Amino acid sequence: MADTRYIFVTGGVTSSLGKGILASSLAKLLQSRGYSVTIQKLDPYINVDPGTLNPYEHGECYVTEDGAETDLDLGHYERFLNEPTSQANNVTTGRIYQSVISKERHGDYLGKTVQIIPHITDEIKRRIKILGSKGKYDIVVTEIGGTVGDIESLPYIESVRQLKRELGSKAMVIHLTLVPYLAATGELKTKPTQHSVKLLLEAGVQPDILVLRTEHDIDKSIREKVALFCNVDLDAVVQSVNVPTIYEVPLKMLDEKLDITVLKKLGLDVNEKIDLGAWDKFLTRLKNPKHAVTVGLIGKYIELHDAYKSIAEALVHAGSENLCEVEIEWIHSETLQPDNLHEKLSGLNGIIVAPGFGHRGMNGKILAARYARENNVPYLGICLGMQVAVIEFARNVLNLKGADSTEMNPKTPFPVIDLMEHQKGITDYGGTMRLGAYECRIIEKDSNVCKAYNKLTVYERHRHRYEFNDTFRQQFTDAGMVPVGVNPETDLVEIVEIPTHKWFVGVQFHPEYRSTVLNPHPLFVDFIKNSLVKK
Repeated sequence: MADTRYIFVTGGVTSSLGKGILASSLAKLLQSRGYSVTIQKLDPYINVDPGTLNPYEHGECYVTEDGAETDLDLGHYERFLNEPTSQANNVTTGRIYQSVISKERHGDYLGKTVQIIPHITDEIKRRIKILGSKGKYDIVVTEIGGTVGDIESLPYIESVRQLKRELGSKAMVIHLTLVPYLAATGELKTKPTQHSVKLLLEAGVQPDILVLRTEHDIDKSIREKVALFCNVDLDAVVQSVNVPTIYEVPLKMLDEKLDITVLKKLGLDVNEKIDLGAWDKFLTRLKNPKHAVTVGLIGKYIELHDAYKSIAEALVHAGSENLCEVEIEWIHSETLQPDNLHEKLSGLNGIIVAPGFGHRGMNGKILAARYARENNVPYLGICLGMQVAVIEFARNVLNLKGADSTEMNPKTPFPVIDLMEHQKGITDYGGTMRLGAYECRIIEKDSNVCKAYNKLTVYERHRHRYEFNDTFRQQFTDAGMVPVGVNPETDLVEIVEIPTHKWFVGVQFHPEYRSTVLNPHPLFVDFIKNSLVKK
């Protein structure tokens, strides 16, 4: 821990400026210069984790290898760094208070009055240092959620103040703010940035670097003004201009020499040789597609694309691998009806039915699965998307009228999807699901899935409570929907496939969580490849 450097990324003026992308881009550059880097997210909400949050509230819930339900920014961290994250990479206020209250109940504070300072801030600092204490990382980048000035973020900002005091030159703060453009006067305005920095200063934190989000290039005079009013070096005022894809941001930050400025301020050597060859190759393929496909993404949170962020990014990765531009047709499952199905789906080259919970939008998802099956359209069903395909096949091929999941209909006469046995009787929601990476063994060597993976044993991440009901396994196999992947310990079905179909795959796990820029997920790559052939 003594040699680990800490970088804190805060945001000001407004939310959704892209702190996660900035943190990921900087970490990627530092990694490319030979440093071992990880990123963590501090979330100011009081929920212990986002597992029970509605996606409309907080976007996608991202699941790590060790089964932590975390903020969607951890997906960006993994996609950029090509390194897995863990429970330690996401800290919430809820978890902080839970830990402190638990210690108080056990008498750990020896009768003292438990307060925000020092007890809450000490716990925050302890969590921040966990990753550095393992000795694996040269640099830990910590993104602080929310916007400076929010009451929820104050304990985190205070913890940063204390850590900067304790660690000296081994800690630094990067503040991301907005420089808005006023079209009426044709001016970029720096006043919001000045006020945001003033709020940080009032909390005792002097930012070391300012990153200015802008729609237009910022000239030297504006940089000089910001540097003067905000008390930072001129070379520490960095612009971040809007770009067509988030994967260009590391190169923009490289142009701004952000990584070099950071290394110098942290007292670390600047390795002039930077390894971004694979990243450049990915971007070259992405920007110069030779083909195009349209994929329908069927879900019930379509209004908020962040609810399916990992799927959307996995399609970008797969598209680049196939030299193909992937256009996503976002289709709300509640809008799908038998009389408009052809109109809405006939122009698609591939169909993905997304994960989700609850019965809302189920009928539309079932209709989409049937359309894909009957019209030989490549289909990828993820988690609930697999269960939907199973239900549709049971009703319309096996002729099991009323077949359903017991999640949707506890009294269904044919529970082809049922609650996992060890989950029965559990009433609390937080942390009760099957979470994290589990082994899956592919048992059909001639399957599309086996050809995609090119191996028989894979490890994939899960987030669910309901499973394929093994009672019906033989009926499905005989009728043409074949279980091709199983969990070797429980023999539970993980993957189903229709061999007579062009490409029809349902997976109980979430392959999108494992797709990165440098390692696109093979199922998405093969799905796009077959969608492309159809086009």
